[in-house]
Amino acid sequence: MNHIVVSGYYGSKNAGDEAMLAAMIEVLSDLEPKLNITVISANPEDTEKRHGVAAVSWLDVGAIVSALKNADLMISGGGSLLQNVTSGRSLYYYLGVIFLARLLGKPVMLYAQGIGPVCGGFARWLMTAISSRVSLITVRDHGSLEELKSLSVSRPPIEVTADPVLAIHPVDRGIGRAVLKRYKADGAKPVIGISVREWRGWVGYKKAIAEAADRMAEELDARILFLPMQYPEDVEAAKQIASRMKSSAIMLDEEYTTSELLSIVGNLDLLISIRLHALIFAGVMNVPMVGISYDPKIDRFLDSIGQKPAADLKTVTADNLMEDVREKWKLRGEVQEKNTSLLAELRRLAFRNAELALDLMKNKK
Repeated sequence: MNHIVVSGYYGSKNAGDEAMLAAMIEVLSDLEPKLNITVISANPEDTEKRHGVAAVSWLDVGAIVSALKNADLMISGGGSLLQNVTSGRSLYYYLGVIFLARLLGKPVMLYAQGIGPVCGGFARWLMTAISSRVSLITVRDHGSLEELKSLSVSRPPIEVTADPVLAIHPVDRGIGRAVLKRYKADGAKPVIGISVREWRGWVGYKKAIAEAADRMAEELDARILFLPMQYPEDVEAAKQIASRMKSSAIMLDEEYTTSELLSIVGNLDLLISIRLHALIFAGVMNVPMVGISYDPKIDRFLDSIGQKPAADLKTVTADNLMEDVREKWKLRGEVQEKNTSLLAELRRLAFRNAELALDLMKNKK
């Protein structure tokens, strides 16, 4: 039986990253049913229960070495692992795992990574040195490819694919309807979902979103619903925004599985999000979306479907957010039709990641 070890930001209750892992496992297992997968996780027990795979602690070096010794391939990804903007230390950890796998003579694939930004001379040198020694790199957008070029990483084959979550199967909307009913968010009124996150203690974007949410409630006669992607941190950020609103908002304050979140998003009439994977969930479930950027990955994903963010967290106002909301609301039928064709190609590219991983493993053997 073939054995793959997966390294990434797993086990930390981030819905986007858990969705990436779920999608990777789903597609890899569809293509190769006899596959043994071990995940390096911040919470091995949760990962094993949630995904039905083996897991070892990200701090247990002995267990990681043991898993790698038995591996036919080590996958690093997906996600924005190789950057040092959101965390200065995590870049060194993920590069360390890659270095360890190469030290043990194992092939390594960077799987649908969102690369960069990588800041600082030493960090950039180390990134180049280690990334140049892997067997294969796929990146989820052209911006990541440009970042690799700026780092002079060219030695392994590099291919632009798409985020792994785009390969996940759409789910039935019934589960989401039941959740909305429980929160009294069902009925004839349209529902606009908002997915937010805390960012550097900034307050301005929270005020802008709160004001825009009030306008949407009045202008579009819509229910406003806050959807957490990282639990419980996103709930707290949403509460801070809701407390600034004059109208009432519905706060989903539970932790949800990937399938539940996809189903909830599928019941929305529009999604506004700072979180990348909430936007990707909207794409999978064919729901019109409005993005607010805090990181190049938001801009890169929206660009891949011919869209731009309404603003970034520094410049967002109720006015520029509402301008984008009104446009998407007015043209939501056309937006859905356009997104369907664009996302079909991205789905094919997301599948390509798994095909390349399995080909690499078989060729190395």
